[in-house]
Amino acid sequence: MPLWSWLTPLVALAVMALATALHTAHPLIVLLCVVALFGAVFAAVHHAEVVAHRVGEPFGTLVLSLAVTVIEVALLVSTMISARTETAALARDTIFSVVMITCNGLLGLCVLIGAIRHREQAFQVIGSNALLATVIALTTLCLVLPSFTISSEGPTYTSSQLAFAGVASLVLWATAVFVQTVRHREYFLPVGEAEGEEHGGSVPTRRLALLSFVLLIAALCAVVGLAHAISPPLEAAILRTGLPKAVMSIGIATLTLLPEAGAALRAALRDRLQSSLNLALGSALASIGLTIPAVAFSSVLIGVPLTLGLAPKELVLLILTFLVASITLVAGRTHVLLGAVHLAILGAFLFFSVVP
Repeated sequence: MPLWSWLTPLVALAVMALATALHTAHPLIVLLCVVALFGAVFAAVHHAEVVAHRVGEPFGTLVLSLAVTVIEVALLVSTMISARTETAALARDTIFSVVMITCNGLLGLCVLIGAIRHREQAFQVIGSNALLATVIALTTLCLVLPSFTISSEGPTYTSSQLAFAGVASLVLWATAVFVQTVRHREYFLPVGEAEGEEHGGSVPTRRLALLSFVLLIAALCAVVGLAHAISPPLEAAILRTGLPKAVMSIGIATLTLLPEAGAALRAALRDRLQSSLNLALGSALASIGLTIPAVAFSSVLIGVPLTLGLAPKELVLLILTFLVASITLVAGRTHVLLGAVHLAILGAFLFFSVVP
């Protein structure tokens, strides 16, 4: 194991602890946090690949997306409990940002750079469409339907409706994981790779894979913790410039998705687009399937208000995203134009978030 790969997560955790203890927005501390954040991202991608090489696909991509989502959910719930009414729309904005970034930015960038390097790339249609269908259903249930219910005022759910949405989200996520890892694992393997086949190089030992898994968790904790540490100066900068508060959710979602983005882009460059799709769609799926039950339980338990329904502008962008994604994943092959279209939608999302 390279020296930097185990030293970087430890240094990042130390920087996170220092920033938390000092609780200051000094420029040097913020700069140190940013450097440590990117170092932790590179370390997380390295260790995720080691674990993936040991356990095989699609377990490797699932480990990375699940680990970072669990940590992100814990951070989100703790923020809700501490801030209470100030975070009524935090879960909605964060989930919507994750969906737009993964289904447009990450998916589009992987398709684009993969097509530039390999001209065309193939993937498993049935597996990718199954993940996309689950993401569409969960997003509609949790972010669209609340705007049209009439039992509660505003784009919200009643307690019973929120409980139903939380249970349904968890069940759908668990079913998707079961199908992806047990029932139809072959649908989520890279094209041309048989089940149990390793992709290049010698298989890491169990001891090395276990150590990499521990360091992966440490690196992901550092990523989320450092993102949380730099969020106050980031929020202050956003307020000074007069930008909408939704920009803050975009920034935090982008920072916490960096490990998945790094792993997905490397997979696309290696002509393993299916692994990239597993990461992109799996991250969106885990973000909804785990976040909604957690915030629903917290909302009912401690009485934190929860706004879930999207505004018309966001609904249009969401429908456009899922329509284009359905077209992208229908043929089993991709090229540069499809990637460019997704990135154009991401650009529209970012622009109209700044200029609503």
